Amino acid sequence: MAYTYINSKAQTYYLNSQEVMLRGNRPQVIYYFTRDIRETEIDEIPAGFKVIESTRTGLPLLKKE
Repeated sequence: MAYTYINSKAQTYYLNSQEVMLRGNRPQVIYYFTRDIRETEIDEIPAGFKVIESTRTGLPLLKKE
């Protein structure tokens, strides 16, 4: 079951992750929220991160603690 977040506007978002290659062939995992369920969903917030909400748009974001 994917990690879900319900924002202040009562919209449900699902946490996803994807591994991308940076310049110099260095891999990095990126985390993002979507409004639909995708194959890249993850079950919990990664260690060292917390969820905050953009006050202007209501979009949830991951921030390092």
